[in-house]
Amino acid sequence: MDFLQPSTWEDALAAKAAHPDAVPIAGGTDVMVELNFDKRRPPALLDLTRVAPLADWGSDGDMLRVGAGVSYRRIIEEMGAVLPGLAMASRTVGSPQIRNRGTVGGNLGSASPAGDAHPPLLAADAVVEVASLRGFRRVPVGEFFTGPKRSVLAPDELIAAFLVRPGGAQQFAKIGTRNAMVIAVCSFALSLDPVRRTVGTGIGSAAPTPVRAGAAADFLAAELPWESRGPLEETVAAEFGRLVAGAASPIDDVRGTAAYRRHALSVLARRTLAWAWKGLP
Repeated sequence: MDFLQPSTWEDALAAKAAHPDAVPIAGGTDVMVELNFDKRRPPALLDLTRVAPLADWGSDGDMLRVGAGVSYRRIIEEMGAVLPGLAMASRTVGSPQIRNRGTVGGNLGSASPAGDAHPPLLAADAVVEVASLRGFRRVPVGEFFTGPKRSVLAPDELIAAFLVRPGGAQQFAKIGTRNAMVIAVCSFALSLDPVRRTVGTGIGSAAPTPVRAGAAADFLAAELPWESRGPLEETVAAEFGRLVAGAASPIDDVRGTAAYRRHALSVLARRTLAWAWKGLP
């Protein structure tokens, strides 16, 4: 196995173009597990830890552009106030050691249906920036995932960053067989934007890819008392939960049954709605 270690973004893109089968590695929290269990044996690893721009983040118009190499720990510590949903999800990832190394860019690259960062990115209507020697493009996160652990990335492309519009009230909740170091049985993220009066949703670990609950979001956006900020109607919360559960297409596996996942998503949807509405700025 070859080990490629570029120090600039241009060299990284050139290495990926020359070695399209090379697997990018940053935190290594997914890649190294697969190597250790002999589930993957790529011809080359492309180490991106020395590519400094991938660890940068800042404003890009009315959005935040976060480099693919920014760790979960930094998202929690540096962006918790502006991207609270993603920060909440980041706190549920692994252990402190894993959060110190793991990255959202790596989570996107793995494209797992159970990726913890994916629901809040869907709820916030994020955009994924990918690049190659041919140029760069920005892909809405809802179009990024194409199947279990598959994405729109071409063989010569790398994830450069993701862009998220801050603001509103965001929440994330996750069900697991224990409180830490566990793959989600299911997860749900919610975003409420009182300015545009829109609702964003994201479901994890309950379909072949991370998905949105579009009908639930449309229903809630039309029913919320945006103007008065009055109390939530129980019937509205219950219907929202029902629609979220209906948007999932889970399976039975060792972590839980499809029926349990649907029930849990309904509960998570109602809880996150209550929390987000209470915390609306």
